[in-house]
Amino acid sequence: MIKVRLFILTIFFFYTSFLFSQKDIDSLFYSSIKTIVKKYPKEHNIQKASLFFYQKNWDSTLVYSMKQLVIPNQKINLENYCHFLRGFSFKQKKLFKESKKEFYLISPEFHLYHIVRLLLGEIALEKKEFKEAINYFKEIEFLNDSKLLFIKKHTVTHNLGLCYLHLEEFDKAEFYLLESVRLQEQQKDSLMLVGSYGDIATLYYDQYRDNLAIPFFEKAYQLSKKTKDFQLKQNTALNMAVVEENRKDFPKALAYRKEFEQWKDSLNDQNKVWEVAQLEKQFAVKEKQKEVSLLQAENKIKIAERNGLFYSALVLLLLLGTGFYFYREKIKTNKIIVAQKETLDELNATKDKLFSIVSHDLRSSVNAMKTSNTKLRENLTTKNLDEIDALLHQNNTIANSTYNLLDNLLHWALLQTKQSYFEIISMRLFFIVEQVAFNYQPLLLEKNIQFENTVSKKDLIYADQESLKIILRNFLDNAIKFSNENGTIKIYSQNMDDNYCNLIIEDNGKGMTETTRTNLLKETTLLAKKENENTIGTGLGMQLCKSMIQKNKGKLDIESGLGKGTKIIVSLSKTVPNEQH
Repeated sequence: MIKVRLFILTIFFFYTSFLFSQKDIDSLFYSSIKTIVKKYPKEHNIQKASLFFYQKNWDSTLVYSMKQLVIPNQKINLENYCHFLRGFSFKQKKLFKESKKEFYLISPEFHLYHIVRLLLGEIALEKKEFKEAINYFKEIEFLNDSKLLFIKKHTVTHNLGLCYLHLEEFDKAEFYLLESVRLQEQQKDSLMLVGSYGDIATLYYDQYRDNLAIPFFEKAYQLSKKTKDFQLKQNTALNMAVVEENRKDFPKALAYRKEFEQWKDSLNDQNKVWEVAQLEKQFAVKEKQKEVSLLQAENKIKIAERNGLFYSALVLLLLLGTGFYFYREKIKTNKIIVAQKETLDELNATKDKLFSIVSHDLRSSVNAMKTSNTKLRENLTTKNLDEIDALLHQNNTIANSTYNLLDNLLHWALLQTKQSYFEIISMRLFFIVEQVAFNYQPLLLEKNIQFENTVSKKDLIYADQESLKIILRNFLDNAIKFSNENGTIKIYSQNMDDNYCNLIIEDNGKGMTETTRTNLLKETTLLAKKENENTIGTGLGMQLCKSMIQKNKGKLDIESGLGKGTKIIVSLSKTVPNEQH
């Protein structure tokens, strides 16, 4: 019961902690920024910084605002404005320490100073420094509308309620959350009300006052139907499922779970469409660039041939020299063609092996789903609820495994065709692990697996963020797949030397033989068929992880024994690699 209650609280906290950043930065805010910029028409750096700020290009905003700051004899208001742009940009990039430094440099005379205090409060709230956040919000709590400018009153009261809720000062939390709901109802702000209803429900639920909590969960669920936000619909449906499970009304809980999965699939489809559109755009740009390069190359060849014919008519020696030159170029071209053919043959062999294995596993999973659905229809006739529940869990497992297979196949294709975007940056390892593990909470609960993330919050590594998430998802998914019921999964870090930080994913599940462990660590371009025919997978995930670890200049090791669990050890660089891709 405790885990369920905490999960509900987490859902709404993540949605509501950035109320100002997502909702209140509207046309009034940008109009205020434009008013400031118009006062300095000759300051080109601040003009460019503001333009990139409107476009939400935070890196360019930081660059040009710093160029403005280094100019000597700066006007105080312009200096305040530069620090404001930098502080806001750092906040959007989740670099909270740097953001606070910039905001502290802004003087109280700055006309957006109250916005600065609210932003500092949001940073403290995000970092779970709730008492510090309360101090910032209290500074602007009782300001009138003219002082608050375009800050919504309910934003401040709601954030105060969240702080007191996390400090378990429930009376104060109840007062502020109810007050924020009253203000939001007056303004008919549906999106904000869904989150606020959920937070009030969490407040009561955490005090085991279920009779007060459940109506607010129901309000949040009903109101979410009127919005177009798939994430809200998904969260409220999941919370209702948890509520009904606690009330032992399993048919309703199952219905809400199905609705949750539908919204989850809709959200994933929406994200995939956007990703495909971005890839198509990048591909189109590259094709245009190739066409331009080809035309340039053709023009150069024509010029070379014309000059060669002209000079060959004057001097025979130059003609012979030119002929010899082109002969050598032809030899080089032939060598390149032969090398490209060998590479293409190898890629075709890999492609054929990949298609063979993937098509076999997809056919197996679809056949397993058809068989399971047939049994499900039979048990629906006899109303055998226990068997129906088991079959639904089986179908869910098959669907998740098949989805992971297709997701890995997409990333593998992008990696092989060199279309994936890759950028090594500095990041905190703990927070990346937290983000990935959060998405696996339902699977962990389903198998009653105890999960521990003890990665040090001080560990700083250099890697590509998206590829690191793919690596963690694959290894965590395997750890859950091969763990027993009531098992344990631990993720922790070790600092063995000055160059690498070891990230360890450890489970006490089925483990593997020494032969399997050795084969998994081999450097190979071809895929190996799976050993366990009851498990959907091709080995593609491991090949993908090895490739991405290599691109991140990292190392992989495995410690395991049959029936003794498995340790996956990923060594990540603590310094900027010499060569970035």
